[in-house]
Amino acid sequence: MTAEEKRNTALKIGSVELESPFLLAPLAGITDAPMRRIARQMGAALTYSEMVSGKGLMYGDKNTERLLAIYDDEKPVAYQIFGCEPKVMEYTARTLAARENALLDINMGCPVPKIVKNGEGSALMKNPDLVYDVVCAAVRGAERGAREIGAAPKPVTIKTRIGFTADTLNAVEIAKAAEAAGAAAVAVHGRTREQYYSGKADWQEIAKVKSALRVPVIGNGDVFTGEDAMAIINETGCDFVMIARGALGNPWIFRDALALYRGEEKPSAPSANERIKMLMHHFDDLQAFKGEYAAVREMRKQVGWYLKGIRGSADVRRRVNSITDASAMQIAFAELLGRV
Repeated sequence: MTAEEKRNTALKIGSVELESPFLLAPLAGITDAPMRRIARQMGAALTYSEMVSGKGLMYGDKNTERLLAIYDDEKPVAYQIFGCEPKVMEYTARTLAARENALLDINMGCPVPKIVKNGEGSALMKNPDLVYDVVCAAVRGAERGAREIGAAPKPVTIKTRIGFTADTLNAVEIAKAAEAAGAAAVAVHGRTREQYYSGKADWQEIAKVKSALRVPVIGNGDVFTGEDAMAIINETGCDFVMIARGALGNPWIFRDALALYRGEEKPSAPSANERIKMLMHHFDDLQAFKGEYAAVREMRKQVGWYLKGIRGSADVRRRVNSITDASAMQIAFAELLGRV
C-alpha cells in the first residue's frame, strides 16, 4: 500500500489511533520528555521514551521514575522497556498498566554490548522462542494490570533489527513469533546488530516483514528528510515510520513529512534564527524538567545537532563543552542569535 492509499485508512496500533504515520523513535539518553514534547508540537503522532529497565522498575531504581515522566501536552507516548526474563516483563507490563503511556514497546534491537551481554536488546534475536515467551508475558501482564484497575489493556509492540549478523537475517521469524504471542505491531530497523548504525539500512528486509505479518509494521532506518519518510512507506509498504537520528536537532522533519504525506508543498527549511530559538526553548524546558546541573551537561550534545551548518556557530559549539551554568549557556545562545 502506498502513502497515498494509506491516507484513506485508519492508522491504528492495537486500540491506539494515531494522527499520522510518523513516530519519534526511542533513543537512550536523548528522547526525554522535553525532546518528545517538541517532536509532538512539530507533528510526530507518537513518541517513545528512553529505554526503561524491567529489572530497574522491579527493584525500585531511583532513575526509573524520571524516565517514566510524561507531560500532558506530549501524549500519546509509548514506554519502551527492555529485559529478557518473561517474569520480569510480565511484572513490568502489569505495573505500568496504570501509567499514562498509550502502549508498551519491548526493545529487541539495542546493539550496546552491556545490554547484549545480559541477553537483552538485540541478543533476543538469537532466540525466537524466548521472543515469543517475553511478548506473551508482557501481554499477559498488561491484561492483568488492566483488569486490576478496570481499564482496557495497552497494546504491546516490539522493536527489532533485521538480524544479529548479516548471516542471520531473521527479522521475519522474530516478527512472526511476536505477532503469534500477541504483539500489536512490530518495528524493524533495517540494520543488523553487527552494523550498529553504520552502512545502509536494508529497506527490502523491512518489506519482507510487512509481507509476512497481519499486524502493522513500523519502518526505521535512514530517514533523514521528509522525502525519506515517504520513500520508506512507498518502498516497503510499512504502516508507520519511526524517525531516529533524522530528528536530532531537526524536529521540523515531522512537519515536513506530514506535509508531504498530505499532498501539500514541503515547508521552507527553518532559518538559522528559528533553529537557535528552538534550541533555547529546548534548553529552558530541559532546565525545568531536570534542573540546571543536568540540563547544562545534557544540552551540549543537542547544541551540536541544532547548530550544525550554521555560519559562525563553531565557537559556541566549542564553548558549551566547558560551560557549567545555565546563565552562561543562555548568553552564548543569545550572542549567536544576535549575529545571525
